[in-house]
Amino acid sequence: MVGPKSEVLPLVREQDVVLARQAIRSAARQLGFTIVDQTKLVTAASELARNAVVHGGGGTVVWETVAENGRQGLRLTFNDNGPGIEDTRLAMKDGWTTGTGLGMGLPGAKRLVNEFELISEPGVGTTVTITRWK
Repeated sequence: MVGPKSEVLPLVREQDVVLARQAIRSAARQLGFTIVDQTKLVTAASELARNAVVHGGGGTVVWETVAENGRQGLRLTFNDNGPGIEDTRLAMKDGWTTGTGLGMGLPGAKRLVNEFELISEPGVGTTVTITRWK
C-alpha cells in the first residue's frame, strides 16, 4: 500500500493541462490502477483541467492518494476563481453548454469516476472533486 501523497499543480495555460494529465497518470500507475482505469481518470481530469483554464480563467488541481475501507484511490480537486456556474443541475445534463462544445464535459467526467462533487457559485468560482477507486 502506497502512503498518502498529495500535490498541487497550477492550471493557467494549456501546457498545464498536459502536465496535470502526466502527473495524474503517473500517480495512478504507481497505485496499480489498470490501464483502463488510468485512462478513465486521466480523461476526466483532462476535461476538468481544461474547464478550469478555458472557462475558469485558471486555477489549480490538487491530487491526493486516499485510503478508505481497505481500498486505495486518487482524489482530484479542481478549483478556479472564474465566473462560476449559474445552474449546476443544468450543467450536469448531457448536451448543455455555454460554449461551442458538445456539452458532454461535466456529465462525461462524472461517468468516468466513482465519486463526483460539483460546487459552484456565480461570481466566486467552481470546485469539482472526483475520486476513482482501485
